[in-house]
Amino acid sequence: MVTQKEERAKIERLRHRLIAWYQRNRRDLPWRSRTDPYAIWVSEIMLQQTRVAVVVNRYQAFMARFPTLFSLALAPEQEVLALWSGLGYYRRARMLHKAAQFVATNLQGNLPATSTELRALPGIGAYTAAAIASIAHGEPVAVVDGNVERVLCRLAGWQSDSRAGAAALRRKIEDLAGKLVDPQRSGDFNQALMELGATVCLPRNPLCLVCPVAGGCKTRGEHKTAPRPRMLSREVAHALSVRMGRSSGKAHGAVSREVLLEQRPAFRTVMPGLWELPVLRDSTVPETDLRMTVRHSIMQVNYYVRIRTVFEDDVEAMCEPAGKRRWVPLGEAAGMALTGLTRKVLSRTHLLPTASLDAIAPPQDADVL
Repeated sequence: MVTQKEERAKIERLRHRLIAWYQRNRRDLPWRSRTDPYAIWVSEIMLQQTRVAVVVNRYQAFMARFPTLFSLALAPEQEVLALWSGLGYYRRARMLHKAAQFVATNLQGNLPATSTELRALPGIGAYTAAAIASIAHGEPVAVVDGNVERVLCRLAGWQSDSRAGAAALRRKIEDLAGKLVDPQRSGDFNQALMELGATVCLPRNPLCLVCPVAGGCKTRGEHKTAPRPRMLSREVAHALSVRMGRSSGKAHGAVSREVLLEQRPAFRTVMPGLWELPVLRDSTVPETDLRMTVRHSIMQVNYYVRIRTVFEDDVEAMCEPAGKRRWVPLGEAAGMALTGLTRKVLSRTHLLPTASLDAIAPPQDADVL
């Protein structure tokens, strides 16, 4: 039987090995050079459900435009969404913006220092609150994301192949995470555990031979997990309508191209307020009229999208009715809050004046909402 002293020594060895490995092998990511809570908050919100490779450029552009919490709080929502375009899950951006406004108005622009207080802000849950509090302020609280769950399940030899016991397993994982977190270096420990899951303890084919804590791992390989929900498939079609028009701000007589966009209604649960290409009434597009096809994933749905060129005079007859629709100069469109699909189409047709940052595909070569 393992004594408490032996158990404490085992935990100390794990902490030491993991942090030492992290210091030698951690990726050079832009948010790791920042220690202020605001920068950590932005990075953690962006990293939810999104790959690091996708976030890097977006984070840098976002922080260049909104370097402080006050600058974010004072910005119009559409500008915030425009810089978020391509990251997906736009509710994160809206809640980040609302929380910044609340902190600026009610807390003199100072984010709370404890995880408990942080959770009272819009859009900040247990994971994000623990990440900010431990990394920025050294609070000895565990951070549990998907990578940490996987690492701890394998270390402890727990299987997660049944959804029936998911809640009980989650409690066990959180308890173990709380016991392991280093009270003296909680920020480094939490980041090390997440880094291990992201780069070594992978979902498939984990790199056990180079794992710093493999000696104490009861699984040493993949563990059983619940099957992922099956993706649904849907077919949709959008109109790509471009005309020659006069751009405001240009010299008299200068001509530029304009694209027709429509704004998604505020009552929509998915991407309300964002701008997209008009939706065609008929999703079956003849091959002779097909401009391109695009696969686009939103949560658990794979959309097979057909894009058809539609002339200005045919828009009303061929497209679904829209509440707000307008012709937008292509230079202006690049800075608007576009849906990921719309930005992808305009980028692939070389209509956007600059390269799209969301050209890096999220997991499984699909865009995420």
